[in-house]
Amino acid sequence: MSMHRLTPLCFALLLACEGASPTRTAAQGVAARRDANVQIAQSRRSAITDAVARVAPAVVTVQTETVFRTPVDPFAFFFGNNSQGGTQTRSGIGSGFITQPSGVIVTNAHVVAGASNVSVALRDGTTYPAKVLGIDEMNDLAVLKIDARNLPTAPLGGSRDLLIGEWAIAIGNPYGFLLGNSEPSVTAGVISATGRNLVGQSEGQGVYVDMIQTDASINPGNSGGPLVNAAGEVIGVNSSIYTPTGGSIGLGFAIPIDRAKRVTEDLLAHGTVRRPWIGVKLALPEQNNRDALRGGAVIRTVAPGSPAAQAGMEAGDVILQSRSRVVRNAYDWEAELLDMRVGEEAEVRIRHSGRERSVTVRVADLPEVAAQKVAVLKEIELVTLTPAIRTERGIRAAQGAVVYKVSTRVTEELGVQNGDVIVQVNRTAVGDAQQAARLLESLSGRGPIRMIIERGGFLYPIDFQIR
Repeated sequence: MSMHRLTPLCFALLLACEGASPTRTAAQGVAARRDANVQIAQSRRSAITDAVARVAPAVVTVQTETVFRTPVDPFAFFFGNNSQGGTQTRSGIGSGFITQPSGVIVTNAHVVAGASNVSVALRDGTTYPAKVLGIDEMNDLAVLKIDARNLPTAPLGGSRDLLIGEWAIAIGNPYGFLLGNSEPSVTAGVISATGRNLVGQSEGQGVYVDMIQTDASINPGNSGGPLVNAAGEVIGVNSSIYTPTGGSIGLGFAIPIDRAKRVTEDLLAHGTVRRPWIGVKLALPEQNNRDALRGGAVIRTVAPGSPAAQAGMEAGDVILQSRSRVVRNAYDWEAELLDMRVGEEAEVRIRHSGRERSVTVRVADLPEVAAQKVAVLKEIELVTLTPAIRTERGIRAAQGAVVYKVSTRVTEELGVQNGDVIVQVNRTAVGDAQQAARLLESLSGRGPIRMIIERGGFLYPIDFQIR
C-alpha cells in the first residue's frame, strides 16, 4: 500500500534505480562530478579575469638608473682631502605598457625623468635596454622604444564615455621584483569620478586637470601602468595617488587614454609635444571662492595676432563651452587645451558684453615653437621675444631673446634654463635672438661676460666666460 502513496516523480525514480546497473550508476556519478567541475571553472572566470588576460602580457617593468654628483665636503680641504666630490647612482622602478609590436612603450614622465639608463623587463623576465623617444612633463607621459619584434600589445579604448561605477582594473608592478618575479600585479575597483582637477594647496604642488579617479589600489611602482575597463581596453595611464599616509587609501588618478594617444603620436612623430595654443590668458579664481569655479573661464589677456585675437575674442570675455566640453572654470579650459590638436578648428562659446555668441578658433602651436631658432655655440637655441610670447609667458621685458633649448652642461654650469629671457649682455641691451647670438659669439675667449636674464618676473645676473 505504501507504494501507491509515492508521488509519480518518486515512483519513476524508484523504478529507474531498481533497473539501473552499478556500472551505469558509477558512470553517471563521474559525469556529474565532471559537470560540476566545469561549472566551478566557469564561475571562476569573470569580466575582470578576461580583461587581465587580454592586457597583462603587454605590461612591462621600467627600471631606471640615475647618476648624480655628490656635493663637495666644505670641510674636506682642512683635513687634507682635496676631493672634488663624486657620483652616486640611484635606482628607480615603474610600469608601462606596449602599444606597438615593434617595441613602443608608454609610461609616466616622472618614471624616467633625469634617468641616465633605462631598461624594460617583459612579463617573462626578458630585459632590454630602452631608448627614451620623448617626454611630456606637463602631461606626465613618456614614450620608450626597445629593440624587439612581434610583442604583445595592449588594446587601447576611449576615455570620453566612461561610466561612474564601472569596473576599473589597475595593472602594474608595485615594488618591482621585490615581490619575487616579473608577473604584474592586479587590483580592481571602479571609476570613482572623471574630469577631476587636482589643485595643490600650497605653492609648488602643481595642477593636474581632467584626471580619472579610481579606488583600484595604485601603489609605488604602479606608475605608468594601464588602467583597464571590463572589456580589456586601456582607458588611462596610472599616474598618482592622494595619500596622507604614503599608501593607497582608494584615491588614485589616471591620465585619460585619449590624451595619452595624442601625446604619444606627437612624441613618435616629432620627439616633442605640440602645445595647443589660441593666445588667451585666464583670470584664476581666488582661493576659497567656489562661485568662481562654476561661472566659466574669464579671459584676462589676449595675445596680439593670436588665433583668439583673429576670432574677435577680447579681455573680459567668458569662455562657456569649447567643442563638446562645458567650461566651468579655468581648470576646465586647461583640460580642453590638452585635448586639442594643433591645426584643428574649434567652436568656442563665449559671453561677450553680457551676450552669448560662438566663434571659430584655429588651434596653433605655442608662438616660440613656430619662431625661427638661432643657435649659439651649438648649446643654446634662442627665439626673439615677440608680443605673443611676452603675453603668453607673462614676461615683463619689452624685448630680448628667449632661451628655447639649452644643453645640460650649460644648465648645470651656468644655471641657464629653458624659458629664461636674455635682456642684456654686458652693457648692451638685447633686442632679438640674432643680436644675442652675435654678442655671445663675439665675446667668446675675450674675458668675463655678465648676462642679465629675466626669470619669473625678476632679473638675475649670470657671470661666466666662453673659452
